[in-house]
Amino acid sequence: MTEDATTGNAPITLLIVDDHPVVRDGLRGMFESAPGFRVLGEAPNGVEAVALAAGLDPDVILMDLRMPGGGGVEAIRELGRTGARAKILVLTTYDTDSDTLPAIEAGATGYLLKDAPREELFTAVRAASEGRTVLSPAVASRLVSAVRTPRAPGNEPLSAREREVLALVAKGTSNREIARELFISEATVKTHLTHLYAKLGAKDRAAAVAVAYDRGILG
Repeated sequence: MTEDATTGNAPITLLIVDDHPVVRDGLRGMFESAPGFRVLGEAPNGVEAVALAAGLDPDVILMDLRMPGGGGVEAIRELGRTGARAKILVLTTYDTDSDTLPAIEAGATGYLLKDAPREELFTAVRAASEGRTVLSPAVASRLVSAVRTPRAPGNEPLSAREREVLALVAKGTSNREIARELFISEATVKTHLTHLYAKLGAKDRAAAVAVAYDRGILG
């Protein structure tokens, strides 16, 4: 890899993932004008991001979350499954619990909002490339609150993996088949079921599916 002329170190390589071309152009221009960074490519959705990451092998992926054609959380999970080396820094406009928690659970190294100052973003990318967790103050506050404040039974949002398990349960899939489908152990499937039962306030598979349909979680 070519060394950066200013720092003497290899530049941090980036893949920018966002469905808005103007945002991608802005981020590319920002990082290419700063020493120590090199943009390898861009993707408009999570599916293309996973494919590009396999070929480009970036140090850091700047990942938006809500994108037509493939969301960020799904991409983060898939990158984890494929063993991608890249650290993933979520860069989005959304800071709700339903966005932040699944992204962190999926394996994101950091989470910043798009209104972050330029220098804060540069610092975050450097930190992420070293494997250090970076969270915007608003997101950090939400995560602390989520840990400290017990949720009422049946009101806690499901993780992305729990939604996958629940969707398969709704199709009548057995624990063994779910384990095979998701490449996890049956014990892990049972753990996910226990957690989602508690979150939905359900006693069994049938009740969980019924509650999920009633709340619009499924279909």
